[in-house]
Amino acid sequence: MQDVVEKVYEQVVARNRGEAEFHQAVREVLESLGPVIGKHPHYAEDGLLERIVEPERQIMFRVPWVDDAGQVHVNRGFRIEFNSALGPYKGGLRFHPSVNAGIIKFLGFEQIFKNALTGQGIGGGKGGSDFDPHGRSDAEVMRFCQSFMTELSRHIGPSTDVPAGDIGVGGREIGYLFGQYKRLRNSYDAGVLTGKGLAWGGSLVRTEATGYGTVLFAQSMLATKGDSLEGKKVAVSGAGNVAIYAIEKAQQLGAKPITFSDSSGYVVDEAGVDLELLKQVKEVERGRVADYVSRRPGARLVTEGRPWAVPVDVALPCATQNELDADSATTLLRNGCAVVAEGANMPCTPEAIEAFQAAGILYAPGKASNAGGVATSALEMEQNAGRTRWDFATAEAKLTGIMADIHDSCVEAAETYGRPGDYVLGANAAGFTQVADVMIAHGIV
Repeated sequence: MQDVVEKVYEQVVARNRGEAEFHQAVREVLESLGPVIGKHPHYAEDGLLERIVEPERQIMFRVPWVDDAGQVHVNRGFRIEFNSALGPYKGGLRFHPSVNAGIIKFLGFEQIFKNALTGQGIGGGKGGSDFDPHGRSDAEVMRFCQSFMTELSRHIGPSTDVPAGDIGVGGREIGYLFGQYKRLRNSYDAGVLTGKGLAWGGSLVRTEATGYGTVLFAQSMLATKGDSLEGKKVAVSGAGNVAIYAIEKAQQLGAKPITFSDSSGYVVDEAGVDLELLKQVKEVERGRVADYVSRRPGARLVTEGRPWAVPVDVALPCATQNELDADSATTLLRNGCAVVAEGANMPCTPEAIEAFQAAGILYAPGKASNAGGVATSALEMEQNAGRTRWDFATAEAKLTGIMADIHDSCVEAAETYGRPGDYVLGANAAGFTQVADVMIAHGIV
């Protein structure tokens, strides 16, 4: 069966040249599926593997817009509608200079299995642009979003493709995108985007969901060892929604987060992160982590490296892909880190994952541990369809239940295929089999 997997991977590399992140994501999934295909060889028949690694639809388009000085700019827009076997395409939009077709494909591929794990009937997709909203005025961001949605609106809908936010796309951007969609379609389809404002179809807990879910997954992993987050020191990377609300939930569960970061460096606050100050700096002022340090006695800013050099019990990488490499993994392990749960998408390199698994620590891949965001997006879709809104406690309880179910399905799949405690195999096997079974049922399409 390894020959079959290797052949499919070689085809992916040949067809998608130079797209290293996509190659990495496909290899990680395919290599872990050996035990699944060995036990169920029919999954390798009728080109199922070849089909699952090929997007159903790839959309790339020009996005012209005008800045406040009257200068015309042109960016690229992308939407990869990867797999709709389980339901409408679902996945975020990322606005960041690093965005290209390969990045979006990697994210969309991961989204297939992440969404399957939630059990909510949603397919996998992803999109975005190489536009950078940082430092742009609200008017410039609005004009860009309107131009972007003018093309994207042709390809999305509540039963077709439902985008959400991601890096660089928060409530402001979702508002401008939805306004333009409504204008173009002359229809108030609230379910076409998630991450909306509460006054116009948004869901409570959506902002917190990815960070909360990551920490809940880590707590579930620790529970299998008779342990908890109580009293644990935690390193968090990033300073966006995922990082901020991972810090919040970790504090609620009795842990002590002491780091966070952005592109200018990372902060170490041994007294424990002052969450209210961090929210003020990042959410209200849209400032930099250095602004936190200037107002927080005892906190220090490190401008070289990443927070994985700080001795902690738990690491939560919540920034971006491949931010935690083999050297960082070695440092974490040497310093006694016993739990790693990914809040970002593919933040650990393959070499780092190999080191964590060889050391036997608790390691959770993002497609399982950060699925809380898309899970709550699907809950938002459910509320939109029923024209209702749940209170915070109800939405959080549903998220908590979903994350517990994802954890348990990963544990069960790992045991089924002979690798107890292997959350990588567990997540990939549980997600893949759900999608593969439905693809087989639908025929060769």
